[in-house]
Amino acid sequence: MNKLYYGDNLDILKNSIEDESIDLIYIDPPFNSKRAYNVLFESIDMTDAKAQKEAFADTWSNVSYMDEMYEIQDFDLDLYRFLHTLDNLRISKSIVSYLTIMTHRIYYMRKKLKNTGSFYLHCDPTMSHYLKIVCDLIFDKKNFRNEIVWHYRRWSNTAKIFQKMHDIILFYTKTTEYIFNTQYQPYSHPEWIEETVRGIVNGKLARLKDKEGKYIKRKKENIGVPMHDAWEDINFIGPTAKERLGYHTQKPETLLERIINASSNEGDLVADFFCGCGTTIAIAQKLSRRWIGVDISHLAVRLVYDRLLKPFEGERDAYEKIRSNIDINGFPKDIASAQDLAKSTDKSRMRFQDWIIEIMMNGVSNPQKTADGGFDGYLTFNKSEKGKDVVLIEVKSGNVTVKNIREFAEVVEKQKASIGAFVCFADQVTKPMLAWAKECGHYKPEIWKQKYQKIQIITVEDLLAGKSVSYPLYQNLTFKTATNIPMKTDNDANSLFD
Repeated sequence: MNKLYYGDNLDILKNSIEDESIDLIYIDPPFNSKRAYNVLFESIDMTDAKAQKEAFADTWSNVSYMDEMYEIQDFDLDLYRFLHTLDNLRISKSIVSYLTIMTHRIYYMRKKLKNTGSFYLHCDPTMSHYLKIVCDLIFDKKNFRNEIVWHYRRWSNTAKIFQKMHDIILFYTKTTEYIFNTQYQPYSHPEWIEETVRGIVNGKLARLKDKEGKYIKRKKENIGVPMHDAWEDINFIGPTAKERLGYHTQKPETLLERIINASSNEGDLVADFFCGCGTTIAIAQKLSRRWIGVDISHLAVRLVYDRLLKPFEGERDAYEKIRSNIDINGFPKDIASAQDLAKSTDKSRMRFQDWIIEIMMNGVSNPQKTADGGFDGYLTFNKSEKGKDVVLIEVKSGNVTVKNIREFAEVVEKQKASIGAFVCFADQVTKPMLAWAKECGHYKPEIWKQKYQKIQIITVEDLLAGKSVSYPLYQNLTFKTATNIPMKTDNDANSLFD
């Protein structure tokens, strides 16, 4: 079973992952760069412009890093001394906070690696020197393998410096007995080359000759030369590339293919504890590896899930095989846990709304949280080859009455949306609510004869059972389409929400 986790990766590393169970870990953690990391969605106003919803922002400075530093002191005094020294130098607190948090997590990542396992840490040159010391202390410098320089090309007009065109990838292993499959840099020569045949002559290995005294030659596949540690053949993802998903830090699929092929075999377990838009996960799936993905953003988890399934939307059996082999952790899996989340603090109720809208309904939460009289989220769909329209979503976690349905119907009318989806628990639905929703009439697409109820009451129980709002299934455009990556589907079948 492949696993997606929503939550703090430290908690998951401590409590949910077995020690010595992972073959390969690749991480590309964000640094305190003052940038938002975004997923792109269709704009609700139906313009051509994209609406950017923050998937997650840098959080390092919001964490009490001193608490984590003291915890590090309990299990590795040298790591604590290094971080404590930095904390007393002319280095910003955000850097020390970031390094403390990364140190804590990398320490546990090493524990999760098998003795044959490998660890790749992707970082930019502003932090690689600090992180290398951290990794030397955690993995032991004898297990340092490479400082890989990924040199790429992209448009840049920075003045008064040499153009910044590379990232650093630190490669460590847990022990000296590790998996490594040599990767090759292709020659510029043809696919096949000639080589001299060798054999035993007078008890010694020598080049063989024919009757005419000429060296015997044969054709040999030209696989190239072993790959060096400066990778110049993989370009940065362009803004119009098919695989681009709108994630600022997204890395090329070919980069992850090289790393996964080099340091794992088919059936091995690959993990990414900052999985973002899921390139590591998608390529691990493509290359027949098992995988674990973790992210603190529920939107990132939804995007990864969507990215894996979208290529198979027209192939029901393949779609179900992929879907059934993904276990999502960190979200409610039954009605009891959903009710528990809904009844918690105000912050948890916001998480309940986001879970309903963005995970269960594949929509987008309204960033402007409002009281009654607004809407909580939306999703978009094509109503024709050129036109598209909106389903507004309202989520209620507590008591509701027919008055709430009436108010929501007014919002749907005011926003000129095609359909309104009113979500609540089943025990809150009353006959007057159902009657009023029915009286609101139907939405009738221009090019289809089928009609859809204008205001639809969807229960949380419906969503957990796989049912959702009914609208024209021309194409759901809410999430940007992911690259069509061919993936194997011959996996064991288990329910997503088991």
